[in-house]
Amino acid sequence: MSKKLFVLLVVLMSLSLIGIIFVQAYYINNTVKNEKEQFTFNVKKALSFTSKAIEDREFRNYVEDLQKFIAEGGQPDSTALKQLTFLRQDEDSNEIIIYKNGIFEEKFKIPTFFDIGLDSVNISRILNERQTQVYKTNTLDGSLTFSPEKSIQYITEMSKLEKETFESAYRDQAKILPIHTRVSKGQIEKLLTKKLKEDNIDIDFEYAIYAKDLATKIQSSNFELAKNSTIGVPIFLDNNNESDFTLYVNFPERKKFILSSIIGMTLLSIIFTTIIIIAYTSAIYQLIKQRQISQIKTDFINNMTHEFKTPIATINLALDAIKNPQIINDEDKVKRYLKMIKDENKRMHAQVENVLRISKLEKNELNIRKDRVKLHDLIQDAIAHIILIVEDKNGYIKTHFDAVKSSVLANETHFTNVIVNILDNAVKYSENSPKIDVYTENVGTNIILKIKDQGSGMTKSVQKKVFEKFYREHTGDVHNIKGHGLGLAYVKRIVHDHQGHVSVESEKGKGSTFTIKLPLIS
Repeated sequence: MSKKLFVLLVVLMSLSLIGIIFVQAYYINNTVKNEKEQFTFNVKKALSFTSKAIEDREFRNYVEDLQKFIAEGGQPDSTALKQLTFLRQDEDSNEIIIYKNGIFEEKFKIPTFFDIGLDSVNISRILNERQTQVYKTNTLDGSLTFSPEKSIQYITEMSKLEKETFESAYRDQAKILPIHTRVSKGQIEKLLTKKLKEDNIDIDFEYAIYAKDLATKIQSSNFELAKNSTIGVPIFLDNNNESDFTLYVNFPERKKFILSSIIGMTLLSIIFTTIIIIAYTSAIYQLIKQRQISQIKTDFINNMTHEFKTPIATINLALDAIKNPQIINDEDKVKRYLKMIKDENKRMHAQVENVLRISKLEKNELNIRKDRVKLHDLIQDAIAHIILIVEDKNGYIKTHFDAVKSSVLANETHFTNVIVNILDNAVKYSENSPKIDVYTENVGTNIILKIKDQGSGMTKSVQKKVFEKFYREHTGDVHNIKGHGLGLAYVKRIVHDHQGHVSVESEKGKGSTFTIKLPLIS
């Protein structure tokens, strides 16, 4: 896959994922908004119901008190009659029909049942008398007969009109009453609780009645008027459908209640979105990792091919030389070429063993037997393996053994190879004469080994990857320094299997310092 196509796929996948997240966020936000609106609607409905129920109950009590007074023998102080008369003449039947509608208004002065500081109040009761009379007209002169042919009379209570009149009177009188005499806290709590539960709003609430933005005695103990969260409706409307009083309610746990209604859906959305994000990032990471590994393996194959190509060519040349009749009889030259063949064969074998050793380490198939050894002795053995190469390049390896205790549990062969690999890298990456210093010191129950060189050093990004398998720093010519990128991966794995830790500090152009920490044994 080309780099451009890879980048394009990553960008498209990222945009799709971001789009999904935004859609989910928009959907959740819109759901929360709808839940808030529904909650407000249900609360206003409950408030309106409570306000109407309280008003109806007050009026009902007003009417019951009046009826009770009249039933107990109360007499009106005055009576007024207002009568309306309607005439209609029917020429076909020679009849005149007279309709009479009499309205009686009886005024009572009864003891007050409102706490307004008065001994009594004036109440009016309306009665209605209806009468229909039919007169026969004289056929000669059109005069009416003396008595009606028909007379129908109705005397009834005007219940609807009476109710409206009572209600109007009661509102005018009740308007001047103190609010705490008209309604109780228990009424409000009972009615609100009942209506809210019908709409599945079963949470604590605080309420209050305000008179023109001023608090009254009717309020719960923890009520606070907040413009954004408090909901209110007018209560005790007058004859103009206006009121000085407003019934307010707010909910301390409103947000929690609204969110609880969508918490299940929200959590599922978050969980699935998180899974998608994790899967996506993991996939991208694996793709990038695989791409890097593919590139590293390509470099490894190129390096391995180059490493094998030289000894194979050397072996072929040596064999061709031995076949030469002039050389085959020269024992010294034959031994020299045979030694070259053996050395090159040993070199290729070592490279193959290095790869196989890493493979076995990865599969945990390499059996590492550990014994009590002196770390200083292992360091000296490792230096002996490489000192001739260092001296050949006019360099040096200096030891600074400051550790008093150096006994560790280690495999002599493998840990010697660890030190050799680090020293070998110090030599490889020293452009001039290799200058290497080896330090040891005791820190608590551990021994610290530091190998410091003055070579080309590494950048921060290279330091993070230098212990990865097959990784090698690109220097323009991948073959200018021999190796496969396996040495330091082997170092890290062996140190880890010895319950130790390895790290590197470096600066480009100023050399590197490899630090190994191992636990001491007593």
